[in-house]
Amino acid sequence: MKVVVIGGSGLIGAKLVNSLRQRAHKVAAASPASGINTITGEGLSEALIGAEVVVDVSNSPSFEDKAVMAFFETSGRTLLAAEAAAGVKHHVALSIVGTDRPATNGYLRAKMAQENLIKASKIPYSIVRSTQFFEFLGAMAQSNTSGNTVRLSPALFQPIASDDVVAVLTEVTLGAPVNGFIEVAGPERVGMAELVRRFLNAKQDERTVVADAHAQYFGMEVSDQSLVPGEGARIGTIRLEDWLKKPA
Repeated sequence: MKVVVIGGSGLIGAKLVNSLRQRAHKVAAASPASGINTITGEGLSEALIGAEVVVDVSNSPSFEDKAVMAFFETSGRTLLAAEAAAGVKHHVALSIVGTDRPATNGYLRAKMAQENLIKASKIPYSIVRSTQFFEFLGAMAQSNTSGNTVRLSPALFQPIASDDVVAVLTEVTLGAPVNGFIEVAGPERVGMAELVRRFLNAKQDERTVVADAHAQYFGMEVSDQSLVPGEGARIGTIRLEDWLKKPA
């Protein structure tokens, strides 16, 4: 089976390409660097020839509200039109837990716009909504650091290892379209500030983490319901402490 992975050179994309190739599938890793651009359409029609499944794990180069909305809407329309023309049988997309809840965050609104385009198309689809990755805990801490203090929300949080996300994406890619969404999350639900404190302690980072209910998470205040999955979510097996022990 031929699979095209849009965003195939990124964190999730590169691992997914490897996972699918290990299962003897023909996989094209598509990205602007490989001459395949879902904004301009460059190389897209050629890349999709003979493809049965397309997996979109691409991401916007800018998180500014207007830019990220423009990226996901333009990329989504261009990609879905090319898939329809090529006769693609299954569109798989990686999204985020929380897109279906009221949000003041421009990124979440843009991901919902992307999901709506997928659902409105005639292509059978599966949407995998994931919680935040362990790999971005350092960036979260840095973006909320002032001096030697990191201010983060105490809201419940359930991040996941990228390897666990890839395991689910592999299964979904090789399965039948669900024409709906699947949520995935890490094995531990804990306060965001507490989890980042554990992460920094493990890294021997001496910054102090302060729990602040008004601290923003990428531009929005969050509650215990904002970033955790609903019932029936697929739960990963890799805990933070185990992930921290893995070689970089």
